[in-house]
Amino acid sequence: MIEAGLRRYEEVNAEIKSVLSKKNKCVVKDVNGQRYIGCALDEGKTIEVFGTPGNDMACYLNGGKVVVYGNCQDAVGNTMNGGEIVVHGHSGDAMGYGMRDGQIYIKDNVACRGGIHMKEFRDMRPVLVIGQNAGSFLGEYMAGGTIVLLGLNLKRGEKLFGTHCASGMHGGKIFVRGSFPSKNLSDNIKVERLNDDDEAELKSYVKKYCKYFDADYDTIMSKPFRKLVPATSRPYANLYTPN
Repeated sequence: MIEAGLRRYEEVNAEIKSVLSKKNKCVVKDVNGQRYIGCALDEGKTIEVFGTPGNDMACYLNGGKVVVYGNCQDAVGNTMNGGEIVVHGHSGDAMGYGMRDGQIYIKDNVACRGGIHMKEFRDMRPVLVIGQNAGSFLGEYMAGGTIVLLGLNLKRGEKLFGTHCASGMHGGKIFVRGSFPSKNLSDNIKVERLNDDDEAELKSYVKKYCKYFDADYDTIMSKPFRKLVPATSRPYANLYTPN
């Protein structure tokens, strides 16, 4: 077990690396904003974090697993290549920025620009599951992958997502549970019913969410989901090409 305390992030990460060179699991306690924890962590390795990790936790994650018992700051899972991140709390801005593969599960909410620039290639399909709600620019410029927004435990007046949701989206899909004003979406976004493949995919993510956070599957699935998808793969074509 590693005690982070008020030590500098370089020292903490060096100790984590040393532990994981001999073992497959490392527990870090009393984390206070130290950055880059779990950066480029390889498959078969796990880090458990107690406290509040700093920016770029699990950036470039390469198949490993990072579990946070608390909240986390910005850019978690930045450009991750695979693996899994589980956060028992909420996250800051740019969660899953540019992620290429792997899965992220957030118990509560994500701040602004969650899942922006997500992309997929062949069998690499990133997934971001958010338990509560999301701030503005969710899925901005999204090119692939899946975002699931569950809308659990919302207080009166709270919105599922903020302004500019899926702005510039040209690939992938966002599953949204419950009702929301589609008039706030850009003309480039279509709101559709889920097909059978969508239903099967969604259920697998919801079951995992329930397993990690002790949520009730039937309660979550009792509300209908709708799917946000891009109407075109070139939302800004007219800005750069002549009519």
